[in-house]
Amino acid sequence: MLVLGDAHADTHDRRRSLFAAYRAADAAVALQAGDLMYYDLPIPTYFIGGNNEDFDVVESLRHGRVESDDVSNAVLLHSTAETVEGLRVAGLSGNYAPTQFEKERTMLRGDRRRHFVREDVERAKELDDVDVFLAHEAPHGLPVTEEYDVGCKYIDELLDVLEPDLCLVGHHHEHVESTYGETRVLSLAPAWESYYRLDPDTLAVSRHDTPSA
Repeated sequence: MLVLGDAHADTHDRRRSLFAAYRAADAAVALQAGDLMYYDLPIPTYFIGGNNEDFDVVESLRHGRVESDDVSNAVLLHSTAETVEGLRVAGLSGNYAPTQFEKERTMLRGDRRRHFVREDVERAKELDDVDVFLAHEAPHGLPVTEEYDVGCKYIDELLDVLEPDLCLVGHHHEHVESTYGETRVLSLAPAWESYYRLDPDTLAVSRHDTPSA
């Protein structure tokens, strides 16, 4: 199974790198941790919305009403779970903004649609038997290099409730590993640098250099 970090594939060069990773992995399915920004994909790709997306496409996927030749094989995880190669994979779409969190999702407009709200978190808590959880925000304790304190208490809460074996985190463009409770946490390098293979039987993750496009 292919695993990808942020792709930012709205530019030609980044899109070529994204497809180079798909070709190199030669996998049947993929997981992607947000900031995808291109949705016509070669294999079924289960992804979460990041803070940089085409939010019209993401909202259409959220509501199951996409009718576009530019969207193929893109499956949005939005406080939902899917069975992927025998694994129960779930995800929370979006990033955290304290000014937006208590709003109803229907009140979010424009780029504010990038955020998750309380109802998204509460709905995700009702999922069960989650093996792998995708998040665009990190739980506390992930030692990525940023100029601010990294860690979102709502991701902490979700990991406390769901207790997945593995949490895959986008957004930080840095390969870092840690643990949160009993959950192994992996911050993913961006797709133009690395791609990952996930063994669905053992949940072992290996990192590989993305070939030159």
